[in-house]
Amino acid sequence: MARMAAWFASRGWAPLPFQKTMWRHYLAGDSGLLHTPTGSGKTLAMFGGPLLQALADPIPRAKRGRGGKTVPALQVLWITPLRALASDTARALREPIEGLGLDWQVGLRTGDASARDKRLAREGRVDVLVTTPESLALLLSYPDTMDRLRQLRCVVVDEWHELLGNKRGVLLQLNLRRLRDALPALQVWGLSATLGNLDEARQVLLPDLPDAPLVSGARPRPVAVETLLPAQGERFPWAGHLGLSQLQRVQQKLFAVRTSLVFTNTRAQAELWHQALAAVWPEDPATLALHHGSLDPAQRRIVEQGLRDGALRCVVATSSLDLGVDFPAVDQVLQIGSPKGIARLVQRAGRARHRPGESGHIVCVPSHALELVEYAAARRALADGVIEARRPLQLSLDVLAQHCVSCALSGGFEADALLAQVRRTHAFASLDADHWQGVLDFIVQGGQALAQYPDFHKVVRDDDGLYRVHDRRVALRHRLSIGTITSDGSAVVQFLRGGRLGTVEEQFVGRLRPGDRFQFAGRLLELVRLENLTAYVKLARGGDGVVPRWQGGRLPLSDALGQEMEAVLGSAADSPEMRWLEPLLRLQARVSALPGPSLLLLESVRRREGQFVFVYPFAGRQVNEGIAALMALRWTRLQANTFGYAANDYGFVLAPARAVEVDAGRIAALLQPDGLFEDLRDSLNLGELARRQFRDIARVSGLLIPALTGRTPRSLRQLQASAGLLYDVLRQHDPDHILLGLAEREVLHGQLDLSSLATTLQRCQARTLCVQQPATLGPLSFPLWAERLRGQLSNEDWKTRVLRAVGQLEKRHAE
Repeated sequence: MARMAAWFASRGWAPLPFQKTMWRHYLAGDSGLLHTPTGSGKTLAMFGGPLLQALADPIPRAKRGRGGKTVPALQVLWITPLRALASDTARALREPIEGLGLDWQVGLRTGDASARDKRLAREGRVDVLVTTPESLALLLSYPDTMDRLRQLRCVVVDEWHELLGNKRGVLLQLNLRRLRDALPALQVWGLSATLGNLDEARQVLLPDLPDAPLVSGARPRPVAVETLLPAQGERFPWAGHLGLSQLQRVQQKLFAVRTSLVFTNTRAQAELWHQALAAVWPEDPATLALHHGSLDPAQRRIVEQGLRDGALRCVVATSSLDLGVDFPAVDQVLQIGSPKGIARLVQRAGRARHRPGESGHIVCVPSHALELVEYAAARRALADGVIEARRPLQLSLDVLAQHCVSCALSGGFEADALLAQVRRTHAFASLDADHWQGVLDFIVQGGQALAQYPDFHKVVRDDDGLYRVHDRRVALRHRLSIGTITSDGSAVVQFLRGGRLGTVEEQFVGRLRPGDRFQFAGRLLELVRLENLTAYVKLARGGDGVVPRWQGGRLPLSDALGQEMEAVLGSAADSPEMRWLEPLLRLQARVSALPGPSLLLLESVRRREGQFVFVYPFAGRQVNEGIAALMALRWTRLQANTFGYAANDYGFVLAPARAVEVDAGRIAALLQPDGLFEDLRDSLNLGELARRQFRDIARVSGLLIPALTGRTPRSLRQLQASAGLLYDVLRQHDPDHILLGLAEREVLHGQLDLSSLATTLQRCQARTLCVQQPATLGPLSFPLWAERLRGQLSNEDWKTRVLRAVGQLEKRHAE
């Protein structure tokens, strides 16, 4: 290790104890999981082992060609969850390689990589390859890849916590199992930020190594949470809004330091905040930038380089900059609105002062008053060391079907051998013979109902018993669609004479007419024409335009943060946020009551437009919506009635067409966890929800056949129609099809989160039910009432109606 220590010393550093521990584990041949905060030196902790191994035991390079030139052989495979993170990781890996004088080449293989980089990766002609789970799956679909990987020594899975709870992680589990079975000496290491379920994270990564090392890195950096509070007595919205009323305060914060990151939770909010800041920006406009996942990769790379160089004063970003991209020049992070989760707050705070020995710091900018409770709850959670868990998925059969076709492409597979291999992953440890046979039937003929259609015949079982792909079109289409990331149809936004700006959803751009203006990529654009899912635009001058809305952008409140909120509301006001909120909380206590960890608050309010029943489980929008539907169904069994409902992260509101009797005994019965599954199926249109979910499952499994390169791309409407038709055919002619069952299961356990719903109902039963009948809406009920207005028909917009109601309520509460 002397050579490594000398290189550290030349940089003015000294190896940290956990880095030395990692190097010893690696040189001993171990696999395991390293968990350490962002910015603590995890890259060098991990990469130091392979570098030391290369210095002590180099792999002889093969010679090729007349000149006898040596050719690299792939030794380290570095998996990263983000393409944007890949180039930064490659840069960080090259630095110690050059410092130690190793003749190693680092390559990139992502969707954004150049044709040359992709060719070198495909041929295994680099020593270190930085790639994504999807690109790894693509590489392993070629028959000669395993032979090219015979000298691979190590696989590193960076930011493992970001892959643990989704289908990308399932796909990676399957391919890691393939690699480990083919290369028994292969070492696999995961790198993760702190999780609430680290032992489970290690088990999912290395299911056959229960005693694998779990290395703790540096202690979590202290995170200072500062809230940008409105002036005491200042009128501040109770709900909704984007926080733009805080623009002046935010601007003052930005110019108090050199460089800032401003995080928002959605791309639309990022566009709006960038637009607002640009309107009042006193410096060179080039020092203000925008970064989110729908922008063109070239645009994002320019922004990332500007952050590295310190040329930018401020970048407005979404989760596209959440992960461990290293920007030491960033002095300050601002979070617009609530981060909705403790881990997300810590991750974003780590983007500031990303330098050894520095503490994290984040400035929280509330968009409405009740978000102050979330900030106070997050501060309390950080002090207590509370962090969310990421739960791994089980039996994602669409991913398994895709993996089987990849294995058939890469030379073929024998069914029993592949089943045994698949069962040695955490995701498919409980896979039974019937579901396995269903997957095989699906990849061979699409299932019973589709057996007569050749387009669904992908894999052939040959006379020797091996499953293979023979059709070149099937191979091409499959490789075009490898991966598990699905999204709504998108249209490319491109200048009429110039480069690409990024993508917006097809549904948004399809409503525009030539000449319409919209705000995107920090520019005001005018649509010239829409052709083959490409929106050709030009810069517009003056005026304003609509901002695109992307589906799925709303972040849910985590269960851990929701429980901390209840604890904060039920305790003394001992934080700046809760002291600012004291007048509002006194108002809530005066008109009704305050919820708490041992008290479930229910309010029944009668207004001119009818009765409203408010309940506050603090379980997040998704779970609250499920409980609302459940209660509505159970109530209609007691009396004929019709219920409308709405939900937010704190609670839900029921609006009965006919007034209902509200008493503690009845409410407790309606919130019983017994019969949850059956009642939930009856309370929701589960078939329609499953139908929507089926589209994504059909894409991942390969049931929806992608258009071939060079042909007109399929529109979202065409994909929806194809998926809907397939769903109806299978429901009628093959109701036991594996993908139908998967769609229903994903709705129940994913969208509706059945397990969390059951836990919340049990928690409700354990609390004291506090039934209140206030004469008017209060601070907690008003946002839910306003949320319900969104779904009503009116010739006034939602904001006008809400502001009028605010005025009426403020007048009544002042009396």
